[in-house]
Amino acid sequence: MESLLEIRALTVELATAGGRVKPVNDVSLRLARGESLGLVGESGSGKTMLSLSLMGLLPPGARVGGAIDWRATQLETNLADLPDEEWRKVRGREIAMIFQEPMTSLNPVMRIGAQIAEAILAHEPQMGKDVLRQRLITAMRQAAMPEPETRKQQFPHQLSGGLRQRAMIAMALAPQPKLLIADEPTTALDVTVQKHILDLLDHLRRELVLAVLFVTHDLGVVGKVADRVAVMYAGRIVEEGPARNVLETPKHPYTQGLLAASPTLERRELTPIPGSVPQLTELPSGCSFAPRCRYRRDECDRAVPELRSAAKDHRARCVLVPEAKEGKETMDRQAES
Repeated sequence: MESLLEIRALTVELATAGGRVKPVNDVSLRLARGESLGLVGESGSGKTMLSLSLMGLLPPGARVGGAIDWRATQLETNLADLPDEEWRKVRGREIAMIFQEPMTSLNPVMRIGAQIAEAILAHEPQMGKDVLRQRLITAMRQAAMPEPETRKQQFPHQLSGGLRQRAMIAMALAPQPKLLIADEPTTALDVTVQKHILDLLDHLRRELVLAVLFVTHDLGVVGKVADRVAVMYAGRIVEEGPARNVLETPKHPYTQGLLAASPTLERRELTPIPGSVPQLTELPSGCSFAPRCRYRRDECDRAVPELRSAAKDHRARCVLVPEAKEGKETMDRQAES
């Protein structure tokens, strides 16, 4: 399947009081049209910073290395090298983002309709009022907002949490993007509303042939919406593969720990991962997860492990992962071609 987005050895470096850190460190991922990729990890693992790098919204002074190949048109673009003026043409129009908390993302003194219309006019300022109104209502209906004519006249505080999130989805869809980044879109929502939002996003992905990057810490959510899963820890991808493979046969101890700590109806007791994500200024010399890993050995402290092929299209960054013959042969063939 042809990639719409291909991230190659992406690194984001920021200056802090404790020195320069890399919240995104040598990350490589791909995403095809109509595909959903779940990006999973604890708070501080680098998920949101990776998302912001795909939107050109990194903090001032950030240094970006590697490549973000964007193939929405016949002319391939490296987003990592785009100047601010060019980013404005891509951001929102080709790549849109649903932010984590709608109440802080929406303007409290602007009506919902005006905010969605603003997202359209930012890229098509000459659009006529009749066409604009039609696009606005269409986006609200796609986001399953009831009574769009009424809702577009309301302010954010007049809507429930679920409707505010739908308004954010409508705002993201209105410019008709090719890639939708959903950053924890079900945070602080009731369980039933969460399911409605997840079902809606999955429906939109299929109906509009949208590529979706779904950012979350909840592996249970990922299993419902993602074709593939990438697990991130301390700025690096530690496991990546088809969702079913990663969730049913996880190869990295961190992924195994996340699953053991996730509540299910069958599991009576949760097993937390000891410790916490290390500070980026104090990363160990080898595997970043080694201080928390029950399988730690001397080899883990010598160097950062490479991503190893555990099965076809399934890789994990762990010295305990044996190279799968099928996966290695596939990688060799790709290297030769």
